[in-house]
Amino acid sequence: MSEEQELVGGISKPREPTEEDQAILDKVKEQYEKQPGMNPGEFKAILVSTQVVAGTNYFFKVDTGEDTYIQVRVFVPLPGSDEGSTLVSFQADKTKEDELEYF
Repeated sequence: MSEEQELVGGISKPREPTEEDQAILDKVKEQYEKQPGMNPGEFKAILVSTQVVAGTNYFFKVDTGEDTYIQVRVFVPLPGSDEGSTLVSFQADKTKEDELEYF
């Protein structure tokens, strides 16, 4: 198996986000801001990894402004589902250098 192939259910290598990735992140910004004390100046994806499950988990490294970063996990259901994108979890107090891993 080459390094380029992904293991089924595994998380992809981090890559630069596309406009579509940022749109997915933007859909959960309001959910994030409802958390106590979470009101970022920015909410810009700088890295993204994905994991295909019964839908897709997106793992984002997010620049929140002023050299502060968080990691956000978003679940996007399969097409045709009545559900929308969901903020699953996040990790605050991250640095730009922290690796983007499954959480």
